[in-house]
Amino acid sequence: MFEGFVTEDIDVGDASLHVRHGGEGFPVLLLHGHPRTAATWHEVAPRLVRQGFTVVCPDLRGYGRSRGPAPTPDHSAHSKCAMAGDMVRLMRALGHERFAAAGHDRGSYVALRLALDHPTEVVRLALLDCIPISEHLRRANAKFVSSWWHWFFFAQPEIPERVINADPDGWYHGDPAKMGQENYDEWREATRQPEVVRAMLEDYRAGLAVDRHDEEADHAAGKRVTCPLLVLWSLRDDLEELHGDPVAIWREWATDVRGHGIDSGHHMAEEAPEALATALSDFFSAEKSPLAAPCGGPCC
Repeated sequence: MFEGFVTEDIDVGDASLHVRHGGEGFPVLLLHGHPRTAATWHEVAPRLVRQGFTVVCPDLRGYGRSRGPAPTPDHSAHSKCAMAGDMVRLMRALGHERFAAAGHDRGSYVALRLALDHPTEVVRLALLDCIPISEHLRRANAKFVSSWWHWFFFAQPEIPERVINADPDGWYHGDPAKMGQENYDEWREATRQPEVVRAMLEDYRAGLAVDRHDEEADHAAGKRVTCPLLVLWSLRDDLEELHGDPVAIWREWATDVRGHGIDSGHHMAEEAPEALATALSDFFSAEKSPLAAPCGGPCC
C-alpha cells in the first residue's frame, strides 16, 4: 500500500500521529472513520497523487497506530475540537498552512470541526456519509435508534470495552477481498488492541457530549462553514433513507454546498475508490489553479 509515500510518526502536542504522506501539489488531508485506519484510503490516495495533489493520511488520535492522551471524565481529550487541532499542527509540521480536507464517517466530524474552528486553513471541504452529530440526534426516532444503536451502546461506561475486547474478531467484521489484504491486516491488528478500542469508544462518548454541545452552540451563534463544501453519501447505505437529502441539511450549516450520491456501500473509499477519487479531484482541483483565491478570499 501507499507506494512512494513516506510513513512516519509526528508529535502534535498531546498526541502522536501515525501518518502517510506523498505527492506534489496542493495538499489534501484525508480522515478515516470508525473502526478503520488511514489505510482505508489506500486506493484513493494514489489516485489523487496522480492527479497532482499532495496527500496526507493520518490515523486519528487513538486509532490505528496513533496515540493520544488518557480519557478524561468529560471526554474532551477525544473531542473533535482536540482532533481538529491535531490535524492543523500535523499539516503545519509538514509545511502546509492551507489545505483541502475530506473526512468519512467519524473523520467527517473532525473535518467539520476543522472548517469551523480553522477557516483560514481549510479552503475546501468534502464530507462523506455525514450530517452533523447534533442533526442526527435532533432527528432521532425509533428507526434511527434501531439502526444506529451502537452510538448509544458505545456511550455507556466500561461495558462496551468488556464486550468488544472479549472477542474483537467477533465484534468487528472485515473482508480482505473487499478491503485489500494489507488494509485488512492493519485494521485487524488495531481492533485487537484494548487501548485502541477504548480510544474509539471515547470518540463516540465525546460525540454525544462535548461535540454535540459544540455543534449546537456554533449553530445557535450563526457560525457556518464558509469554504466550498462537497457532500457525498453512499447510495447503498442508509443516510438518505433516514434523513432525506443530505445537501438540504448541510445548507443550514454552510454557505456553499453541492453534493451527490456514490454507488457504494458505507466504506466508499474501499468499495468505489475510482468514483470517489474522481469526485474529490474534480472538487479540489480549483485550488490548484493560479487564480484560486488567496487566504482570506471568498473560499476561506
